[in-house]
Amino acid sequence: MRIAASFFLCLFFLVSGASAADPVPTPRPIYFATGSSKGTVGGHVLRGERDLYSVTAAAGQAMTVTITAPEGNAVFQIYQPGTTIARDNDGILEFKGNALRGAGETDDATRWSGRLPQRGTYLIVIGSTRGNAGYTMDVKIE
Repeated sequence: MRIAASFFLCLFFLVSGASAADPVPTPRPIYFATGSSKGTVGGHVLRGERDLYSVTAAAGQAMTVTITAPEGNAVFQIYQPGTTIARDNDGILEFKGNALRGAGETDDATRWSGRLPQRGTYLIVIGSTRGNAGYTMDVKIE
């Protein structure tokens, strides 16, 4: 009996305490309908979590990103091509790269518009300023 209890206790700690950090999520690409320069995505982001999207564009193209949330609590950041995603020791997502001016981590952007500085895949990171957030995001590239 004692051996069986020890076995199940060890198994419990092995499964619950020694698991590796969650994998880094892959950004979901934003697609544009044929002939369209605009795409729309939506979802829910839990407090403390992030939704990740990617969009590919050429240098010099104009991009406008707008996010709306019923409770006004969804914001985004936009990172330039080459940004990497990792998890820190606490399992929190880290983004190593350059954010676009006005759409950085401390900007709490809900709308951004400007010319893109380089060709490549841009990373759009959605988070919440408080609580869980439902959102709709429009991305336009011309």
